[in-house]
Amino acid sequence: MDLQEMTAAINSLIQEMESEPDDLHEIHFKLRELLNELKATGMPLPADLIELDRQLDIAEQDARSEESN
Repeated sequence: MDLQEMTAAINSLIQEMESEPDDLHEIHFKLRELLNELKATGMPLPADLIELDRQLDIAEQDARSEESN
């Protein structure tokens, strides 16, 4: 996947997050795949996407802890 395709995929994920907030787990999974693909090419990871990944991790952990209570 070239940089333009990667950018388009990331933009698509962001739109999905806005329109389908209930499916954050799947969106987070796709984001992780894209970040791993970027890592594999040796390209630097954008700080904002790393922060988004971190925030999604926290949101998923919070959701799991609420489910167990």
